[in-house]
Amino acid sequence: MRTALLQSSGRPGSTVENLKVLDDAAGRAAAAGAGLLVAPEMFLTGYAIGEDIARLAEPADGDAADAIAETASRHGLAIAYGYPERSADVVFNSAQLISADGTRLANYRKTHLFGCFERDHFAPGDQPVVQAELDGLRVGIMICYDVEFPENVRAHALAGTDLLLVPTAQMHPFQFVAESLVPVRAFENQMYVAYVNRVGQEGEFEFVGLSTLAGPDGFARTRAGRGEDLVLADVDPAFLAASREANPYLKDRRPGLYGSLV
Repeated sequence: MRTALLQSSGRPGSTVENLKVLDDAAGRAAAAGAGLLVAPEMFLTGYAIGEDIARLAEPADGDAADAIAETASRHGLAIAYGYPERSADVVFNSAQLISADGTRLANYRKTHLFGCFERDHFAPGDQPVVQAELDGLRVGIMICYDVEFPENVRAHALAGTDLLLVPTAQMHPFQFVAESLVPVRAFENQMYVAYVNRVGQEGEFEFVGLSTLAGPDGFARTRAGRGEDLVLADVDPAFLAASREANPYLKDRRPGLYGSLV
């Protein structure tokens, strides 16, 4: 499945403009043969927008989700995107996957909040593994800081995730996460990892770009630079199966030795 990574911060503070940016990217991705487009963390509204997070937050089935479902259906590709999700009086840092026919497939709430900014504006999710079936692949979702916890990604591996989508807002000086940690996570868990970042200065944060699709061999299939970009690469189920056969980490585990970890 050809996968497109939208590296962009969109237009912080404007859901309307970000829906337009996403629609344009979906058209370009579909024209290049992509079956899936992945946008960054909090793409729908912007990340560093302070109290506007709560004002712009929407339910998982809100107006923006309907608009993105229409975009996905019109262009004929699935879309995953980050957004602030409102549930009653609580706001979560969430990511949602919508299929090419406009069906809402999965919604994930970030479980590990990063720093005071996120803890001030969001409640943490409590479901570590969220998955959906997409074009014969088992697709999982997590957000940014979540991927830096090896237990999180290993849980996905044990649940059979083939492609892990990670909308992110990775900032300076932590670019080593995109450059080094993400490919290692893909290798040690034998999966593809699509890590899709924001870019440029936004409020007090400098986002570093470097979005990547890493394969189960630990090599990047594509990597963006530091500016706005749309990059594409293929997720190959046959290569994944062969890699898992050659690298039997999951088979060789000894869970009885790991009790002290929890």
